[in-house]
Amino acid sequence: MQAVQREIAEQLKVQPPFKDQTDLEAEVARRVAFIQQCLLNSGLKTLVLGISGGVDSLTAGLLAQRAVRELRASSGDQGYRFIAVRLPYDVQFDEHDAQASVDFIEPDERHTVNIGPAVKSLANEVAAFEGHQAVTRDFVLGNTKARMRMVAQYTIAGAAHGLVIGTDHAAEAVMGFFTKFGDGACDLAPLSGLVKNQVRAVARHFGAPEPLVEKIPTADLEDLSPGKPDEASHGVTYAEIDAFLHGQPVREEAFKIICNTYNKTHHKRVMPFAP
Repeated sequence: MQAVQREIAEQLKVQPPFKDQTDLEAEVARRVAFIQQCLLNSGLKTLVLGISGGVDSLTAGLLAQRAVRELRASSGDQGYRFIAVRLPYDVQFDEHDAQASVDFIEPDERHTVNIGPAVKSLANEVAAFEGHQAVTRDFVLGNTKARMRMVAQYTIAGAAHGLVIGTDHAAEAVMGFFTKFGDGACDLAPLSGLVKNQVRAVARHFGAPEPLVEKIPTADLEDLSPGKPDEASHGVTYAEIDAFLHGQPVREEAFKIICNTYNKTHHKRVMPFAP
C-alpha cells in the first residue's frame, strides 16, 4: 500500500508535512516567490482569483495579495495589483463567508459577476437536456457554473492584462475533484502539492478567522444539493486523503476509494489526448 501511496504522491508532487513553524514560513515564502516569478516571467502585473468563501480560495488570495504587495515595495512599481472576484450564481447561500474572505484578504480591487443569467441562458438553448432527469441536468449545469466562472475570470484578466490563479491542491487533485476546463483551468496554481490540512495551516499562519479556516469544504455546484460537503462526494474524509498522500496508514476501504478515483480521473490531470 505504501508503495502505491508514494508513487501517487510523487506524481502529484506532494509536499511533506510541515515539521515546525519555520518550515511552514519557508513554504509560504517559496510560494509567494513563485507567484511573483510567474508575474515577472509573463511581463504582466495583475492577478485575478475567484473567491468562493472556502479556505482554498482564501489561502490562494492571501498568498497573491502578499506577492503583489511585496512586488510593489521592492520595485516601486504601483502597477502590481490583485483582483478578487465574487462569482455567485444569483444569491450564494454562504455569501457571508465569501464576503468575510474578501474582507480579510483586503484585495486591491473587488469585482462581482453574477453567472446566473449566463448559465440559465445557455441551459435554455441546450436541446440535449430534453428527456433527462432533473438530477442529471442539475449535475451537468454544476460543471457549467464552474466553467462559466472561469470564463468570467479570464475575461477580467484579459481586460486587466493579468493572470488567473487556480486553487487546486493535492487533496483535490488525487480525487479529480475539480471541473475540467472550469476551476481546473488557470495560469498558475500556487497551492499545488499541498494537502488540505497544509492549506488550512497556511491560512491560519496569515491569521485568517478560524470559522473560515475550518469551514466544511463544499463545491456548492448543485441546486438540488446546495452546500453538499466535498467529503459526501468523495466517500472518504480529507483527513484520510491527507494521510494517504503523506504515506500514513489508512483504512483499506479508504485506500481503495482513493486509488480507484485517482485512476478514473486521470484524464483530468493531463493534456488532451492526442494520436
